[in-house]
Order: sequence, then C-alpha cells, then structure tokens
Amino acid sequence: SRAGLLLQEKKSSLLHVCFCSVFYLPPQEDTQGPEASLYSKTLATMDSMLQTLVRSAGTLGILELQNILQLLLPFTNFQLAAVQERALARIASLANFITIYPLPQVCPCFAQATVLRHQCSKTHRFTMLGRLVGHLSLCCTCKDKGTCNEAAEALHHLHTFILQQRSRWPWLHDTGQLQLQEGWQMRQPWQLSPTSYTSKIFLMFMKYLQPSDQADIILMAIKSLRAPSACSISMAAYMVDVLVADPAFQPGQASSLWVPNIVWAIYRNLPSIKAVVALNSLDRALLVLLGKHPREVVSSLLQCSPTCTRVAMAMWKVMLSEPQAVEKVLRELFSMLMNQSLRKTSTSTKDNPRILSLAAAGTISKILLQPTFLQEVEAIFPQLFLALLFQVSFTTELTLQEVHIFWRKYQQDLLTPIRSAVQSMRLLLCSMGFETQVLAIEAQGGWDALLSTQTHLMGVHIVAREMMKTPRPLRSTIFCHLAELLSVEDPTWEMIAMVFLVEMLGCTDLNEELNRALEIFPTYLQSQCLGMPSLVLRGILRLTETPDTARKTLVLLPYVMEQLQGADSDASAVALPVLSNMLQLLEGRMPSLTALALADKLRPLFNDESDTVRELSIRLFQKAMGLVVGAEKKKMKKEVWDSLLPLLFHLHDQDKRVAKASQEALCSAGRFLKWRQLVQLAETAQAWRISECLLARNRSRAKDYLHQSQPYLQSPQEPLRREAVRFIGEPQALGSLPLPGSLWPSTGPV
Repeated sequence: SRAGLLLQEKKSSLLHVCFCSVFYLPPQEDTQGPEASLYSKTLATMDSMLQTLVRSAGTLGILELQNILQLLLPFTNFQLAAVQERALARIASLANFITIYPLPQVCPCFAQATVLRHQCSKTHRFTMLGRLVGHLSLCCTCKDKGTCNEAAEALHHLHTFILQQRSRWPWLHDTGQLQLQEGWQMRQPWQLSPTSYTSKIFLMFMKYLQPSDQADIILMAIKSLRAPSACSISMAAYMVDVLVADPAFQPGQASSLWVPNIVWAIYRNLPSIKAVVALNSLDRALLVLLGKHPREVVSSLLQCSPTCTRVAMAMWKVMLSEPQAVEKVLRELFSMLMNQSLRKTSTSTKDNPRILSLAAAGTISKILLQPTFLQEVEAIFPQLFLALLFQVSFTTELTLQEVHIFWRKYQQDLLTPIRSAVQSMRLLLCSMGFETQVLAIEAQGGWDALLSTQTHLMGVHIVAREMMKTPRPLRSTIFCHLAELLSVEDPTWEMIAMVFLVEMLGCTDLNEELNRALEIFPTYLQSQCLGMPSLVLRGILRLTETPDTARKTLVLLPYVMEQLQGADSDASAVALPVLSNMLQLLEGRMPSLTALALADKLRPLFNDESDTVRELSIRLFQKAMGLVVGAEKKKMKKEVWDSLLPLLFHLHDQDKRVAKASQEALCSAGRFLKWRQLVQLAETAQAWRISECLLARNRSRAKDYLHQSQPYLQSPQEPLRREAVRFIGEPQALGSLPLPGSLWPSTGPV
C-alpha cells in the first residue's frame, strides 16, 4: 500500500471517505448473487488494507493502529445497525490482527503495569484502551445480535492482546496458567446472553485501566445515558457507578483536568437525560466526586454556570443532599469568595477568580433560600458573612469587561452583580435571624451606600455598627476572624476588614480579644495603602480614650511616633492626639525621655499644610516641654531654642487656633528657659519686640535664624511671608552676614 507515504491528515481523510463509502452500503441480507460476493470481498480487502497500514508503519505501528481505531469508533454510535456492525467487525479484525502480528512493544505502564522511573515514548503508548473498552462494552448491549457479537469478539481479542503484552514483563505475577485460565473465562460469555454478562466482562478489564482510561470511559458513558436503548442506558449507568466509586480512580495531579471534564459532561448532558436509572447514577457520581475532589467539583460547576442556571441548581441540590457534602460545598464556596485576586483579570471565566467568586456569591444566595441547609450555614456564618461583605466591596471595582463576561446572557433577567452580592448578604443575615440588623442598616442607608465606590466605606461603617449589637460570642468570632485575615496583607479586602475591625473596637466587652488587633496594627501603620495608617490610628485613638484599654496601646508608641515623619497630613492629624494621650499613660522616666524624642519630630510639623496638624503639633510640643525633667532638660533646651522663631512666625498664622497655640507655646518656652521677658512679651503678643529680643539675647544664633526663616519666604500664607521678610530685614539679623538671593521670595509681592 502506498497510503503510508501520505501525510497523516490526508491519510485520515481518505480512510474516513473509504469507511463512509463501504459502511453505508445496503445491508448484506438485501444483496444477492454477485453483489453479495463483491460485498464480502470489499470488506475483506478493507481489513487487509488496514492491516497493511499498521505493518508498513514500522516502529510507528502502535500510533497508526490507534489512528485507525479513532476513525472507526464514531461509526459504532450510529443508529443504523448495519453501520455499527461493519465498524465493529473492522475493530474486531484489527484486534485479532495485533494478537498475531508482532507490534513494537507497548510501554510497560500500559494496562496498569507499574514501572518506576520510566518515561513513556509517544510511539509506545496505547492511549485508546479506555475508549475501546467503553464503546465495545456498550455495543455488547445492543439489541442487534450481529453488532453484539462483533463487539464481544473485539473485546475478547483486546483482552488477549493485554495478556500478551503483560506476559513480556516478568515482574508481573499473572502469567502462565493464570493467563490461560483468564483467557478461557473471557471466552465463556460470548456464548451466553450479552446483556447479562457485559457487566462481568467490563469488570475483567477494570484492573487494567489507568485513571485516564477510566475518565475516558466515564465521559463516554455519561453521553450514552441519553441513548434510546434501555440496555445501553443501564450499562452506561453501571460503568459510571463502578468507575467513579473505584478506589483506584484517584487522578491525583490530573484531577484538575479530568474532574472538570466530568462535571462539564454532566452539566451539558443532564437536560437530555430522562431515565431514572441514569439520573440516579449521575447523582451518585457527583457525591462521590465531591467526596474525593471537593475543590475541583465546586469550581468546575461554577465555571459551567456562573449565574447558577436551573440545570446547575439541580446539580447543587444533589451535592447538598447529604450533611457532610453540604459542609464541603459551603467551605469550598467560601474559599472561592475569598479568592478575589486583583492581579488576575483574564477574560476567561476559568482563569478569573474574580468572576468565580462572584459566581460563588450568587450560588450561596440560592442555597440560602433552601431552609434545609441552615444548620450547616450557621456553623460558618461569621466567615461567610465577612466573605460576602468583601465580595460586595470588590464587586464595586469590577471592570465593565468583567461585568460583561459574567452578565452577558442574563443581564435583562437578573440583578446587576453588585446588587446580587448585596442581596446575598441580606439573605444570609435574615436566614440567621438578624432581620432587625437588616432593617436598621436599610434605615441608615447602609445597603445603598455599599453600592457605590464613593460611599462604600460609609456603608461598611454602618454594617459594622449594627453588627456590634449582636450577641457577644458572635462579635468575638467576627473580631478574631478579622484579625486572622489581617495577619496576612491582601490589598483585595484589607481596607474593608480594617474598617470593620476599627469600628468593632467600640465594643467594650472585647478586651480579651484586643491583643490580636494590637499585634497586626504595626504592619498596617506602615502600609502604603492610601488612608490605611490614618484608619488604624483612629482605632488606636479610640483605645487610648478608653480607661480599660488605654495602657495596652503603649506597645504601639514607637510605631505611632514614626507617623510624624511621613508626608500624610491625615495620619499626622490623628497620630498627634494619640501621642498626647499616650504621654499621660507613661510612668517613671518614660514621659521625659519620650517628650525629648518627640520634640525633634514635632517642629517640622509647625509648617504643615494642615491647620489641624500645625495646631496639634504646637500644643503637643508645649506639653512635651512640661514633661522633660532631670538630665533630659539640658538637651531639651536646644530643641526649645530652635522652636522659638517658627513659633514667633506662627503668631501671624491665618488660622486663629494656630496663632493662639503658638502664643501659649511661646509663653511655656519662656518659662522653660526661665526667660521672664519672653513670657511677658508672648502674653501680650508683641511679635516685633520678641524678634528683637531673640537677636539681642543670642547674636551667635543669627545665622541659624536666617536659615530657619528661608522656608517661610515660600509659605502659602502671605502674613508668614511678610513676617519672614521683615525679620530678615532686621539690622540685628543681617549684621555682617551676606544675604543669599535665594532667601527672597521668587514670585509675587509680599
């Protein structure tokens, strides 16, 4: 045959045309005379041609054999008995041929032979075993006797081929008499009823099937459950039951491939399956697979139907029909909700955890409508509640493309993704008996606030505030779970979790759980997330204002002091009152030491853009002066001297509170330095006299005063710029020092 010289694609095309031409001929019983003889010769010639193709392939004989079988198998599913029988006869002929003709040795891993540290060569793999056994076993149940006999004959030869291959591997123990005995047992059913013994024949092959072979058969059997023949449906259901429940069916790493394929097969074919025996078989298969591979099953069904269609809900109900299964499903759905990585935005549902988490939220809302599952839901309510809250939060950030992926088919019939997520939260709270909280949140506009990115955090505040009114055990569990989640930084939901946790710090009966929050606060005080440090500081401020918790916050003092060195005015505005409260809690020499350390960090804040920060930093500096005692007092004098000129300038601050704080701080500075004249001038706010006194008191500091004045020449406040220019123009300030041109304002009149 010259067919071996053709490219595989052309060869396959020619073979397919050849099969169609011959298999679709009229049935043999309709032909007589010369036509009958020609018919028989044609089939015999075809068998000879197929064998020649395998022989001429040489070392690629196994590949060529499987290519031919791959082309023949679809014809075994035809409704026409004649087509089925002819295709099966060709398969039987080839199966018999390979028991006689010495093919290249099949890889030892064939038919469940375990070989360590070997690599399969593609030319030695026999990957068709599962599909062959599955198709041939089903064909054994056909009502047409000829088809049944050909399928049985093919299985017999295939079994013989398996035994021959295994006999080449001496480490196996089923050689010799065992082969002969099993071979004899295989021949017995052919003389008996095919339908009665097909299951026994199938079981004989079970021990030779690899997990991939088993998966192939399961997929084929699920599709066959739609067949009109009662025998085929029963046999297909039997195959699914036996293979899925087989302890050896543990695909391991391959489960990420085979389990989704099986779940997809059930989902696609379920609407067309009507037979009770078939439906029961699929129910059992789902439960068994869920027990073995819960994550793969749950994620696969979410991928099949992100919006939980009627078919998907039927499958969920099956998986939720047993208490142990309910727990597994809910925990996996919870896991999907928490897997909302913002770094993955694939357009594929399979690769996009954001879409899958959205699908999980919608599925949970439908599960909550089933009252029989409430006990299992209650067991993980705190975790599930927070996961849904995070889900609402991240849904507000979905791109239009992602919304389109999820909603492209159902946008006219269902709620938008964000409203669906909010509804899931409401359903969960109501199902757990918290209708009062649901109504209170609605009355305050909390649910509506959650729907918008602009008001979302306000909505979270409202929800957290109402959940503080729930029983203490629940609040404690929620608080601890929040602390546990925040122990690992995740930008997806850390802001929402921290808002909720900070709000819960108002619960006075959670003192025992407080340490968990204090452990994570240092990490988030250093966070680069916009608004996170100031949020944490507000929580710490609340704790410092509560007698029962104030002293515990002192462990955070170094981290709070670091906030004064950042450029975040919001954080500084909260850190300053926190430090003021903490100073009052210190004992022994700590107030003096801490006040001295604070002084150097506070002075740069006198010129902050925020009025609040300027006022608070000046008042805290004044407080620090009063706390320094002993050996630290000498070091503090330098800090006080360095603060005098900035305080003098801020007597002219546009914010009256800052000007008042500066005046009071100058009075305190005069007392600290024991400079009575400064105290008197500060009390009467005689700024021009104070500047003269500064220069007259210590002319050696004139150069330092000039450098301190420079930033104020660029101040956004016109009075401060004017005062700086006036001070620099003082003869006592200039003396013999050259005035750099850069000290003058670059733009605008003063």
